[in-house]
Amino acid sequence: MLEIIPNWHPIFVHFTVALFSLSVGLFVVTLFVSSPLKEQWLTVARWTLWFGAGFTVITGLTGLDAYNTVAHDTPSHAAMTDHRNWAIATISLFLSLAVWSFMRVRRQLALGSLFIAFMVIAGGLLGSTAWHGGEVVYRFGLGVMSLPESEGEGHAHEHADGGGHGHASDKKMETSSTKDNAPHDDSDGHSHDNMSLDKNEMTSEGKGHDDGHDDGHDDGDSHEH
Repeated sequence: MLEIIPNWHPIFVHFTVALFSLSVGLFVVTLFVSSPLKEQWLTVARWTLWFGAGFTVITGLTGLDAYNTVAHDTPSHAAMTDHRNWAIATISLFLSLAVWSFMRVRRQLALGSLFIAFMVIAGGLLGSTAWHGGEVVYRFGLGVMSLPESEGEGHAHEHADGGGHGHASDKKMETSSTKDNAPHDDSDGHSHDNMSLDKNEMTSEGKGHDDGHDDGHDDGDSHEH
């Protein structure tokens, strides 16, 4: 049998969210457009609602299966239960609206603003349910077999073939190379050339001082004689 990891629920939930969201949006837009575009969008809104209702039955069943089979701890169980409760309320309301719209269409009656108001409420419930579902996976890690290991700064990581790319490491290597290649200056801003000049000047001054000192001694000796 085909194995889906972690379960079948993530496959069907996206169809439910997409179809119901499209249906809610189209029903709201029809309040602000005129014929013949209004009738066309109402038709699409009804069909997406009905298809969404069909998918949400499968989504709900697979969600209950995931609820009872996914390994979890106490905090994640509470988050998972919140998601389940929001999902039950959302599914119940959308299924009721699907039946309502189907019965009205069979009787060739308009749905009216009240129906659209309930669709907006259902859309809000759908968004909250989806958010809680994201919390279950991305905050608590339910259904995730393994988590990637982040090393260093940025998003440095290695691929399966052994080659990796780390922006932080590359930047450090580039900075180190730049420092090695840069000319060395002293902290006071003088270069080695200036130091050489200073040494030469000191040598010249010392030589002059020695000459003067020797001349002094020579003159003294001559006076004594």
